[in-house]
Amino acid sequence: MTEQRDYRPTVFLPKTDFPMKAGLPQKEPGILSRWQDEGLYQQLRKSRAGAEKFILHDGPPYANGDMHIGHALNHILKDMVCRTQSLLGKDAPYVPGWDCHGLPIEWKVEEEYRKKKKNKDEVPPKEFRAECRAYAQKWVDTQREQLKRLGIQGDWDHPYLTMDPQAEGTIVAELLKFAESGQLYRGAKPVMWSPVEKTALAEAEVEYEDIVSTQIDVAFEIVESNAPAIQKLLAKGHLRTFAVIWTTTPWTIPVNQALAFGPEVDYVLIPDGGTVDTYLVAEPLADAFLQRCGDKNPGIYSLHESEWERVKGSELAGTICRHPMHALGGFFAKPRPMLPGDFVTTDSGTGLVHMSPDHGEDDFALCKAHGIEPVFAVLGDGKYREDWGWLGGQGSVINPKFNAPDGPICEALREAGGLLAASADYKHSYPHSWRSKAKVIYRCTPQWFVPMDRPVDMPHAETRAEKRWDNEGGALEHPNATLRQIATQAIADTRFVPEKGRNRIGAMVEGRPDWVLSRQRAWGVPITLFVDRKTGQYLNDPAVNARIVAAVRAEGVDAWDAERAQEYLGPDYRAEDFEQVTDILDVWFDSGSTHAFVLESGRWPDLQWPADLYLEGSDQHRGWFQSSLLESCATRGRAPYNAVLTHGFTMDAKGMKMSKSLGNTISPIDLMKEYGADILRLWALSVDFTEDHRIGKEILQGVADQYRKLRNTFRYLLGALDGFDHAAEGVEAAEMPELERYMLHRLSELDSALRQAIADFDFNTYTRVLIDFCNEDLSAFFFDIRKDCLYCDAPTDPKRRAYRTVLDVLFHALVRYAAPVLVFTAEEVWTTRFPDRGSVHLGALRDLPSEWRDPALAERFEGLRALRTTVTEAIEPLRRDKVVGSSLQAEVVVPADAPEADLAELFITAKVTRGQGESVEIVPTSHHKCGRCWRHLPEVTEDGALCGRCDEVVAGIDA
Repeated sequence: MTEQRDYRPTVFLPKTDFPMKAGLPQKEPGILSRWQDEGLYQQLRKSRAGAEKFILHDGPPYANGDMHIGHALNHILKDMVCRTQSLLGKDAPYVPGWDCHGLPIEWKVEEEYRKKKKNKDEVPPKEFRAECRAYAQKWVDTQREQLKRLGIQGDWDHPYLTMDPQAEGTIVAELLKFAESGQLYRGAKPVMWSPVEKTALAEAEVEYEDIVSTQIDVAFEIVESNAPAIQKLLAKGHLRTFAVIWTTTPWTIPVNQALAFGPEVDYVLIPDGGTVDTYLVAEPLADAFLQRCGDKNPGIYSLHESEWERVKGSELAGTICRHPMHALGGFFAKPRPMLPGDFVTTDSGTGLVHMSPDHGEDDFALCKAHGIEPVFAVLGDGKYREDWGWLGGQGSVINPKFNAPDGPICEALREAGGLLAASADYKHSYPHSWRSKAKVIYRCTPQWFVPMDRPVDMPHAETRAEKRWDNEGGALEHPNATLRQIATQAIADTRFVPEKGRNRIGAMVEGRPDWVLSRQRAWGVPITLFVDRKTGQYLNDPAVNARIVAAVRAEGVDAWDAERAQEYLGPDYRAEDFEQVTDILDVWFDSGSTHAFVLESGRWPDLQWPADLYLEGSDQHRGWFQSSLLESCATRGRAPYNAVLTHGFTMDAKGMKMSKSLGNTISPIDLMKEYGADILRLWALSVDFTEDHRIGKEILQGVADQYRKLRNTFRYLLGALDGFDHAAEGVEAAEMPELERYMLHRLSELDSALRQAIADFDFNTYTRVLIDFCNEDLSAFFFDIRKDCLYCDAPTDPKRRAYRTVLDVLFHALVRYAAPVLVFTAEEVWTTRFPDRGSVHLGALRDLPSEWRDPALAERFEGLRALRTTVTEAIEPLRRDKVVGSSLQAEVVVPADAPEADLAELFITAKVTRGQGESVEIVPTSHHKCGRCWRHLPEVTEDGALCGRCDEVVAGIDA
């Protein structure tokens, strides 16, 4: 045997400086810095000037605290939307923004005051607001850098801030549009109120938690009734009859003004064997009542039910009771009427409900209908007024000890003989402020409202949109449409992704009460109204309003100063005739107005109204989606968006909600330090974000594995294309081998799938089909089959040239497809090959030639790929048992009807023959191995000698 030559230097192995190890945490900040230095965002705007626009309006995150995983997911999705639209050639600018006003910031500043033993009320309002502004700006700057680190592409140097004076002026202008069109009123209604934060709360600011409360049964003595059974008892003089109510809010008893019964409910009169008293309760709840009261009052016993007197609810009309504390006189001595209430049920309690119009929506509505007004006994801090006849100056009403069975309320009722039962064991769901986590109450206070069911006049709508509503399925102009009707039509006109979002927001708008706009705090946009002291009506003068708006736009919210009242009112009015409103706006009105000062102001000329898309978490159906909808429908007659995309919430690896108290939160900032931003982006765009989804170490490790495969795909392409010159090497598609033409067809299919995913905002599918193509079509199939051609064919060989031509096509397509997902890696890949061609993110998708589509060829190759899988599976046991070392040492027998092709090349085997059976057979080859390409061929005379092809190529190299 002759000594064998080492042919490794003659093999055309891929060559690239692109490293296998990504090192993303170290590499990404440098790329980010270069983009900033080069003004990449501005370059992109310039390159897309004049193109079709796609406007995603950023929902403002709150300027409070570090970025969390929800922020990261949300902004990655927004970035993906803008980048994929840009990939389609559209002009898709992104202007980030922040909500800067509101209670959380004010609360944090107050916390710092409390630490320093300072009282916020003793600090001048302007000074306090300046501290709130500084606090918000600090977190805007912090979050901005954290979000930029994710690779989010946007106008970071010019974000919108709701505390910007121009923005504050526009918010005031929007409010005054409501005022000028008569869509504001001041009324006293029970609203969600936080005694801890001393302000009204919006529904979106409230969350529900399970608590244990004191439940009490209280007896109200009946003094007058038209019900025959009760009249008979009252006529006996020495007998007492009580209407029994049950409640889990003992603190509302001192503000009781009436009782409610169900007209269709059947009631019973239960005698107390230990006294001469009788108790009125609903018959279906009598047993539960007796169980609650029997242990505490052994005298209460149940006669045989047949002996109970029965009273129909409707008979109770006109019945009068007296408060258990009537001996206190004054408010408590007034008669307590029993009123019919459709809301009264027999689900729990006694079937009789005590009415406190100050502290319940049903209570307020029923009492108001009967001329009973609120008394405003409970103050903003949750204490009773100092002058209140019972428990004056005491509280707080949300304190469990205050409401406890041995607390002051129950003790007083017990002494008065009105407490039948009390126990601190009732478990139920109760509203809490999502900021302070403290319990909230319904509290009736004068507030400013936007009516949902009053006809809307939109003098400011101009030609922006028609006043439309839905009338038997048709969109018609209607001068008497209400805000609820206009919003409902707007929901019908909007695209929702996923579709279930439509029903979610639709149900909320259908059932929501009037919009409470006012808050009793300091840090926010003022309700810039003057109220006539004589008439109680707010001043509606466009000239006055214009002066107010101009001042706020110039100086911010501090311009709304009592000392400047006459300046705003001008020569036509006297300041002493008007009350200057001191409430501020609900922060949801701020964020609901962002479409006006961001999309319409002209300050960001790349933007336009309405937005193509709003994108936020599913909780924003209650929040930003809805406040934006209502604000725009009231002023412009339509939604400020054409589509709404909703994402779910990120849970931990076990599917648990993330919570600091549970210690299961995951910081995106820490993740980027360990993995890099591209891994985090790949995770966010791989999950089904429309539902709740998970993140954890194992999940991220799986994502990192997928990333490595994608990175290796690009590394192979870069190496295989080393020195490629399309002008010299390029081959036309029609002249390519079938395999190359099939891959062009597959690329065309991938392109269509990705474009459809962009249209559907289906980024989970986008990412999955891209990864699958790289792994299954390329690495496991195309690259695997053609590596022999790449490594061993002569550089001038038409097949090798065709392969490299297709690799070049794949490179340009795949690096663009991947760019919105792996923003840093795609840039690294692109600049590795083209260091002088600018950023990959300036590029757009190319329209692929329609002739690349070849369904017949594709169908044939699908059959070949299925057969290849069968052959690979048949070879594997022989490899495992070391009968063959690799597929190159195997000879394959395939069924006679196998498709025609160079099957040995497709299967990467020594030989393929057709047999008579239907199964695949594998035998080891007896041919020698070529010393260069390692193929086992009959022409190779001994192991290590060259096959004909390699001999010719080596001779050319040697020459």
